Amino acid sequence: MDKNAMRKLQMAEFAIANLYVDTVNEHKLVETAIIEMLKQLDPHSTYNNADEVKEMNEPLQGNFEGIGVQFQMIEDTLLVVQPVSNGPSEKVGILAGDRIVAVNDTAIAGVKMSIEHIMKRLRGPKNSTVELTVVRRDFPEPLHFQVKRDRIPIYSLDAAYLIQPHIGYIRINRFAATTDKEFQKALKKLQQDGMKDLILDLQGNGGGYLNAAIDVANEFLQQKDLIVYTKGRTVPRRNFHAKGNGNFKNGKLVVLVDEYSASASEIVTGAIQDWDRGIVVGRRTFGKGLVQRPINLPDGSMIRLTVARYYTPTGRCIQKPYDQHTQNGEDRLNQYYNDLQNRLKNGELMHADSIHFPDSLKYQTKKLQRTVYGGGGIMPDIFIPIDTTHYSDYHRNLIAKGVIIKTTMKYIENHRKELLNKYKKFDNFLKRFEITEEILTYLQATGEKEKVKFDKEQYKRSLPLIKIQLKALIARDLWNMNEYFQVMNSTNESVKKALEIIQGGTYKELF
Repeated sequence: MDKNAMRKLQMAEFAIANLYVDTVNEHKLVETAIIEMLKQLDPHSTYNNADEVKEMNEPLQGNFEGIGVQFQMIEDTLLVVQPVSNGPSEKVGILAGDRIVAVNDTAIAGVKMSIEHIMKRLRGPKNSTVELTVVRRDFPEPLHFQVKRDRIPIYSLDAAYLIQPHIGYIRINRFAATTDKEFQKALKKLQQDGMKDLILDLQGNGGGYLNAAIDVANEFLQQKDLIVYTKGRTVPRRNFHAKGNGNFKNGKLVVLVDEYSASASEIVTGAIQDWDRGIVVGRRTFGKGLVQRPINLPDGSMIRLTVARYYTPTGRCIQKPYDQHTQNGEDRLNQYYNDLQNRLKNGELMHADSIHFPDSLKYQTKKLQRTVYGGGGIMPDIFIPIDTTHYSDYHRNLIAKGVIIKTTMKYIENHRKELLNKYKKFDNFLKRFEITEEILTYLQATGEKEKVKFDKEQYKRSLPLIKIQLKALIARDLWNMNEYFQVMNSTNESVKKALEIIQGGTYKELF
């Protein structure tokens, strides 16, 4: 450590705090200095204040303390999409479709209150009580519920079901503290239902805890197989191996990834690919392979400092390149985070042959000596281009203004009982339910209300995508995320390809 540099920084802070002409906020001054210093290092060394640290940790800890509802804000009112199963709200009788209009006598509907402020009122310490005022369809007067807050689980598995006889599908949205237990439970349930082969969906999974990734990879690999190793300037190499006690070491395995699969997702994918354990399908992953060490500061804030890099079993560095020598840290960050946009412009998301690798980035897999590629991110074995066939500005604006969600909420509010009576089982809904003209007319009207100008040609182009999204959201609100993905996967090209690989001869050709 350069003592002169440290002394220089201390003297500058002391001089400003004690000699500057006006009063200064020392805390803010130091905070700004930390942020600016970290900008000069790499894109993932960051500073978070105490409030941000708490919010950041909740999704990965696997729980938070609150009332236990999934909700959407519709027309400035909190609409309950689903109460969490066996959670505090369900226990007192709150139902899907209820509108929460007040919390402890404070109105939250029709007052333009931010979601952050509403969340603060709903959350609180375990066993504390909150009074909710609820408006329910067909009830003339508001209902009042005393809800005792409790720990609410945040699940990291979106879906787990048999997509075909003997073929399971599991989608992981993040690698959290509870992921391994959730994954093992889902895996065993599917095996009991007859699963022999598996599609593991990591599309859009931005990562999470290293240990969770190692535990999931362990389910597929043999004892002592290297999963990942880390290495840095002041950090010695550290190897992480499979224990050999996994529950799915033999069946066919296809891993789905895309440009948003990052960090822990890339660790799992890289290990599976390097050991020739499964086939990777999709597009090159994000390329986030830096190890952050959390440094807790006295006021509850935190620095997450990069201390090492992740490497796959064959020695590929997961981290994509970033320019350490650019003088302007802001420009470097913009360049780094615009990488995905540049991939789209350069054709990488559309065409596999637009990506060229020098020989120095070619590696051989551990068992079959297949060629795989380094250079940042994990390159799939089988490329699936991004499907923009039904994209349009009109559809993009419908999404941005929440029109599709608002349409499904209103439709379900008016037809919930009818739908549940008609489709007692989800399979029947999946096969028979169609998006009606009534729903589409309301969608267009809601769009106009939200200042999304109707465009006939763009609407026609996006109609298949709009219909599948509406149907999936209706399924989610009537059942859960598991059913949502069963609808969406019916048109997902990567999922279709995975089924083709398992059921056809591609798997045997590669392995």
